[in-house]
Parts: sequence; structure tokens; C-alpha cells
Amino acid sequence: MLGLKATMTIIDNSGALIAECVNVLKRKTGHGMATVGDEIVVVIQKARPLTAATAASTSATSVKVRRGDIRRAVVVRTKKEVQRPDGRLIRFDDNAAVLLNAKKELLGTRINGVVSADLRMKGWGKIASLAPKVI
Repeated sequence: MLGLKATMTIIDNSGALIAECVNVLKRKTGHGMATVGDEIVVVIQKARPLTAATAASTSATSVKVRRGDIRRAVVVRTKKEVQRPDGRLIRFDDNAAVLLNAKKELLGTRINGVVSADLRMKGWGKIASLAPKVI
């Protein structure tokens, strides 16, 4: 459960490292709290530095975001446990998200880390397929 001002790591290769939640989108219940698979609005708090070499190159691996950018993201891991339909409780060590563009497509091309299997049930199968491990 992530609310306003919650910080999370960004686990794609878009260039962002840490983001802060400023709004939870399209949640009728939960009183403004986001869980795995929910779309949120984040502000980038920390990003990879933009070097002269990456600024000159126009490759796909260049940094796509900067500090202070406002972006949409999907929550992929939460510290708060989530109950599965079979009764198991799933909890992760940190909060994590993946950045999206305006068309609700992934901003990065890779995902570095474990994601929750609940993403597939909520319509984010592309994220689950790119992740190295799904729990």
C-alpha cells in the first residue's frame, strides 16, 4: 500500500533511481492507497547523472528522465503484504515501480529485479514478461 509521499525505487533502465508518489490514479476504494499493479503519478527524486558521452549519443540506452520530472508509473513491489486468492501473503523488501510514457507503454526496455505475479492479473503482462523473475 503506497500513499502520498511514498518513496520507491525505479527498476527499469529509464535512468531514474528513486521516485516519490504524488497521486494514485483510478482507485475508487482504498482511500488513495496504491497496491501492486496500480498506476500512480511520481516525481523523480534521483536519476543517473547525464554525462557528456550520453548527451552526445542518441542511442536507446541514454537517460530518458531527469530529476524533478513528473511521470506515470506502475507499482510492481510493495513492502505491505498482499493476500493472494489461495490465502498466501506476499511481501517484498522494498517498494518498486516501473515508469510509463503517455501511451501507457514502458519507458525503459529492461526490468532489473523481481516483480509480483499479480501484475499479469491486472493487465500488465508486458512488465511480467520482461522481468527476470516473477513471484
